[in-house]
Amino acid sequence: MGTNYRPSVSKKNKYWISKHRFYEIQHMCYQYQEWKDEYRTLSEQTVNGVDYDGMPHGTDVSSPTENVGIRLTELANKIALVEETAIEADPSLAKYILKAVTDENVTFNYLQQVMNIPCGKDMYYSKRRRFYWLMSRRI
Repeated sequence: MGTNYRPSVSKKNKYWISKHRFYEIQHMCYQYQEWKDEYRTLSEQTVNGVDYDGMPHGTDVSSPTENVGIRLTELANKIALVEETAIEADPSLAKYILKAVTDENVTFNYLQQVMNIPCGKDMYYSKRRRFYWLMSRRI
């Protein structure tokens, strides 16, 4: 079974969300590194100056600099949402939760053997489940 396997969680569980909502949030979180990379690239572009092509852009009244600023804000908000939700899920496990929910190749064994997560499997999965539940409520 691959990393996308998710055992059924009872609807009685306080952190229950539907299977498809879980996958929606999971796939959103997998974009985290892409957002960070794009943010870094756009920030560097802004520092170095925006490249104008000199061509008219029809009815687009916004400037390229303004568009970059808007996109940077969107990306910063998405990044912050994931990071702040990991902290809210459990401040002491936030870095482990963040790593696991943003990288589809990270397993509990990785967290345990490489990152030395300071908790057992049951607690970790409960906190991760809380993360997805909180994300569902926030978005």
